[in-house]
Amino acid sequence: MTLDTLPVIDFSRLDAGPEEAARFRDELRDAMHEVGFLYLAGHGIPQELTDAILDVSRRFFELPEEEKLAIENVHSPQFRGYTRVGGELTDGGIDWREQIDIGVERDAVEPGPGVAEYWRLEGPNLWPEALPEMRDIVSEWTERLSTISLALLRALAVSLGAPEDTFDAAFAECAFPVLKIVRYPGESNPEPKQGVGSHRDGGVLTLLLVEPGKGGLQVEYQGKWIDAPQVPGTFVVNIGEMLELATNGYLKATLHRVISPLRGTDRISLPFFYNPALDATMPQLAVSPEFQAKARGLSVDPTNSPILETYGDNALRYRLRAHPNVVAEHHADLL
Repeated sequence: MTLDTLPVIDFSRLDAGPEEAARFRDELRDAMHEVGFLYLAGHGIPQELTDAILDVSRRFFELPEEEKLAIENVHSPQFRGYTRVGGELTDGGIDWREQIDIGVERDAVEPGPGVAEYWRLEGPNLWPEALPEMRDIVSEWTERLSTISLALLRALAVSLGAPEDTFDAAFAECAFPVLKIVRYPGESNPEPKQGVGSHRDGGVLTLLLVEPGKGGLQVEYQGKWIDAPQVPGTFVVNIGEMLELATNGYLKATLHRVISPLRGTDRISLPFFYNPALDATMPQLAVSPEFQAKARGLSVDPTNSPILETYGDNALRYRLRAHPNVVAEHHADLL
């Protein structure tokens, strides 16, 4: 298969009758097996909500520096809140971006004997006082994208010959989604600079929205980097290493990276990571023999440690590696 751009599939076909739904599931499975990325159209997210979250995101980054730093992630044992430019590492390099991390609002879990270390990630968010509307907009965005994500996982399960509810136990009650609201200030001049270094997502499913007309995302395919600019009315969707693990590599977690925009420009990006409960282990799909025969095993990546079965162990390991400032402030005992 040759590829110049990512495949496009229409989510609304899931509700267009049994035959269309079956074809959608097959196309979804084939894209995630071959490429690991696609454009998802027909998702039903109102344009008004998309406009609202892009607007409040840009207004957040326009706040004075002291207001953003008031909710810097160093104040959060859960690694929530604002990360200044250069405050996160990927693939051993500095990511040229600023961002705010927002997770599920839950009570913090006190560390102690018999309490798994990954429960330190459970807790509240940090919200900017100047933008009280941000919380409701992000909450609705997270709820709608979680619904789409669970429907995609159910469709993948059926397409692989597994029961539709295969993933429900890990996701339906206590999923652990995370939204990053990211701004990439232009640094390429014109030589490309790292916005985010090459990596595979460590969770299960990612839905990405970028400001219209903006590029920068690149996806690795057969040894080449393919540009994946924002296509109006779509999300970029990709799978993470936990879903690759669940299918013994039949579904593909693909390397990708972000190139910094040109100097004098910037880019707002909203990656949404749909992950299972922290204590969940991904079910091993008893997929049909025809798909088992094509499973490739897990991707070999010398920059990453082997993927672990319990999601929280992976999530904590990634956070500890990416945010040494938070670790030094709150989790020195884990060093």
